[in-house]
Amino acid sequence: MGLLGQPLGYYDYLTFVALILILAAVMGLFLFIMGLPGRIAIKRNHPHAEAVKIMGWMGFLAVVPWVHAFMWAFHDGMTVDIRRLPEDERDAIRKEIERLGGTVKEEYLPASDETRKS
Repeated sequence: MGLLGQPLGYYDYLTFVALILILAAVMGLFLFIMGLPGRIAIKRNHPHAEAVKIMGWMGFLAVVPWVHAFMWAFHDGMTVDIRRLPEDERDAIRKEIERLGGTVKEEYLPASDETRKS
């Protein structure tokens, strides 16, 4: 027996399959969009890539944190850390990006003193 006492036909099952596929596509799109700020930050070698990634995933609670993470991912993120010299800071950023699974692009890393002088 089916819905309302009528047997389920071919089109009823086809409708259920279509609804399940649409639901899966919407969930996949949702997951893609939530992870977008983190992937952008890793690709751009952002020094705070992990924080951007976490904030992007937590943005599903409210839209504002996700928007902030998305903008933050494109920010150059120039951070002056007085605990490390510029070369040490570049090495730390390089190691962090590699740990997160990204590839290091030298064009996004902070410039060294020798590069600034020339």
